[in-house]
Amino acid sequence: MQVATPSPARDSETTHTPMMQQYLRIKAEHPNTLLFYRMGDFYELFYEDAVKAARLLDVTLTQRGASNGVPIKMAGVPYHAVEQYLAKLVKLGESAAICEQIGDPATSKGPVERKVVRVVTPGTLTDAALLSDKADNYLLAVCGTAASTPAKRGQTPKLGLAWVNLASGALRLTEASPGELSGLLERIRPAETLLADAGTEDGLSLPASAGAVTRVPLWHFDTASGRERLCKQMEVASLDGFSAQTLSVACGAAGALLLYAAATQGQQLRHIRSLKVEYESEYIGLDPATRRNLELTETLRGTDSPTLGSLLDTCRTTMGTRLLRYWLHHAPRDSAVPRARHQAIGTLLDGDLDGLRQALGAIADVERITGRLALLSARPRDLASLRDTLASLPALRERLAPLSAQAPLLASLDGMLEPPPDAADLLTRAIAPEPAVMIRDGGVIARGYDADLDELRDISENCGQFLIDLETRERTRTGIGNLRVEYNKVHGFYIEVTRGQTDKVPDDYRRRQTLKNAERYITPELKAFEDKALSAQERALAREKSLYDALLQHMLEHLTVCQAVASALAQIDVLAALAERARTLGWVAPEFVTDECIDIEQGRHPVVEAQVERFIPNDCRLSDARKLLLITGPNMGGKSTFMRQTALVALLAYIGSYVPAQRAHFGPIDRIFTRIGAADDLAGGRSTFMVEMTEAAAILNDASERSLVLMDEIGRGTSTFDGLALAWAIARHLLTHTRCYTLFATHYFELTQLPEEFAHAANVHLSAVEHGKGIVFLHAVDEGPASQSYGLQVAQLAGVPAAVIRAARKHLAVLEQQSLAHATPQFDLFAPPHEIVEERLAAEPAMPLAEHPAIARLRDINPDDLRPREAMDLLYELRSLALGRPHQD
Repeated sequence: MQVATPSPARDSETTHTPMMQQYLRIKAEHPNTLLFYRMGDFYELFYEDAVKAARLLDVTLTQRGASNGVPIKMAGVPYHAVEQYLAKLVKLGESAAICEQIGDPATSKGPVERKVVRVVTPGTLTDAALLSDKADNYLLAVCGTAASTPAKRGQTPKLGLAWVNLASGALRLTEASPGELSGLLERIRPAETLLADAGTEDGLSLPASAGAVTRVPLWHFDTASGRERLCKQMEVASLDGFSAQTLSVACGAAGALLLYAAATQGQQLRHIRSLKVEYESEYIGLDPATRRNLELTETLRGTDSPTLGSLLDTCRTTMGTRLLRYWLHHAPRDSAVPRARHQAIGTLLDGDLDGLRQALGAIADVERITGRLALLSARPRDLASLRDTLASLPALRERLAPLSAQAPLLASLDGMLEPPPDAADLLTRAIAPEPAVMIRDGGVIARGYDADLDELRDISENCGQFLIDLETRERTRTGIGNLRVEYNKVHGFYIEVTRGQTDKVPDDYRRRQTLKNAERYITPELKAFEDKALSAQERALAREKSLYDALLQHMLEHLTVCQAVASALAQIDVLAALAERARTLGWVAPEFVTDECIDIEQGRHPVVEAQVERFIPNDCRLSDARKLLLITGPNMGGKSTFMRQTALVALLAYIGSYVPAQRAHFGPIDRIFTRIGAADDLAGGRSTFMVEMTEAAAILNDASERSLVLMDEIGRGTSTFDGLALAWAIARHLLTHTRCYTLFATHYFELTQLPEEFAHAANVHLSAVEHGKGIVFLHAVDEGPASQSYGLQVAQLAGVPAAVIRAARKHLAVLEQQSLAHATPQFDLFAPPHEIVEERLAAEPAMPLAEHPAIARLRDINPDDLRPREAMDLLYELRSLALGRPHQD
């Protein structure tokens, strides 16, 4: 029989012990969060929390004592190792409330006063031990129209989104339609998403990219309150300066976001001082399928390597790595931005790139250190790292100075590297060269910074020398040669004299303890030293903690400057990494033109090239007169690689990187779409073909004349004729209506006739040659259609048994002899029954007719035996038979 576990909702607090009454009151304020309740050197969890924590964290579940007559289930973790347990919980999508002792145990009557000092949730992490160095951690709030203001009749549903990176303080807003939410979530990749506990968001289908979903009260999303909270946070009277005044729904989301974030941190969010409104039209659109298929920062298998991001990431700082990841997912449409970056990369290549990168290697993660400073949670080694980074900025600027005149972007970044006034000097004076990990361990504040602390340390550290000096003086003064000055934890400091020498003891000695063979004494001087020494270490730690807290408060004045320095360092690091990649991999600067074109000469797939011994480069030329390339060729021949490399080269150009090509020109591009590979969504009730058609529909509905579309094997998920008809119709629509840049790979050779009908289409193929019964892939793109698919040869390479290959060859020969007219007819499954019957009757072949006399006559003839005269006569005879007339000799 199981005993019901007590909870605040079921049991009166008066029936519990005083400590459990305190616990239950605090737990009632955080009902859906694991409460880590500080008790001495442990954080304890009780009741349901203990059961859950024991299962998730693999710690021991115990049972100790009882409260309200029910045994108390407990589980605990050591306070000094709590971060590793919190990291495990966060990865599982759980949250934890950290409840600390804030009262003094020596003066407390009853339980020591406690309160929750912070709440750790997946989206509000700032501690270095809980965060990934390579990716930003976002908290997102989604607000629907009904959650902010009553929707007007006929009003289009609108969603407001606000997301923040608490580690850096970057806050962004946008508004979108419900249909755009999936793409936005894929781009932002929040760790946690806030939704109203009742609102229009209930009907939304959130993908896995939404992270952990947390429900908050509906009133948190109030538009007016959100706008007011934003103004207060930014310290402005109006949001017009941020172009956010009219984004009412987004302001509602931002209000809920700031309220939740401040509650979890238990303090103000001092470092959130900038606001950026993002518009989808700013960036080259990439839907979730495209991001997945292009493997920008994650492979199709879910790993982070090999990807485009892993290839490019030679950054020397973690700030640079995160910014590079952001750039890859936020390629700007405005070519002015990448042009400036290309110019900066070219300048770096002409300068001392290696020296600059070496200097960047000494830079700490200023971005996240600044975030922890703002939340007063920075640790001693954070300040030491910031001190060393600020001290290294002058040397870094010396390396940038010769380059700044040649590249405006580098000049502007150099100007942002001005260190905060007096901050570097203050940190140098205040923080020890090698401080302890935690302030509670002492040894953080440098010697010479505070006289009182130095004195307390001297007392604590020099006790031994004082006792030696005192012993020498007392032996001289008393004449007792074996007098000893010692210390133990029970009786403190004392002077020990053997019994035979007690008659020489001075009058100022006071007996402290009598032993069998000796007497122990204390003197006024030794007593005063004892009082001072025994409390010196404790007082030194308290003084050091006070000085450290004051130092953090002083550093708050420099947050804005530190954030600017972090931003500049990250950008310089990314530009230097892209320059190094361009130099090492032999990439070139692309050019942007106003004409409608994608012109790549000798382009290469950057990731595949790094994985193979020799890569065959290929050209890709698309223009207003050549909009669609119909790509045929064998499987394994390189069609998909060619298509993806075109998209990746274009994307690299627009993020501001050099590109893997001999030459590359790009006109304006607004979006990139991909329909590649076969995947199903069984949990969502979608088959492979339904997923394929859904992605195709998104392309046909959303692509524009400036979009780049990659379509691979469209229509293969259904019957031959259905698939062929769909592929033809989709290709035709892309040519005649959308008129976008299209790479269309197919095995339907019937489609190779499209260029005869549409002048804007062209055939290209991937070359391959047969060698014996095998196949050699040339991976070269040539003009014109392919001659065959080489499917059996590829199957043979894959290891299909030889007997199966032989049987397939025989059956293929039979199929090739059959005319298309004898193929199995395709019926409309959705037609009424009488129409199906009519279709079936019309499709049935006519009854076989009797053989024609002319055919019978031909069967009897051997052409090799005929003389010329006989052949002439036979021709007249066959003509008469064909006309149905009797033949006359």
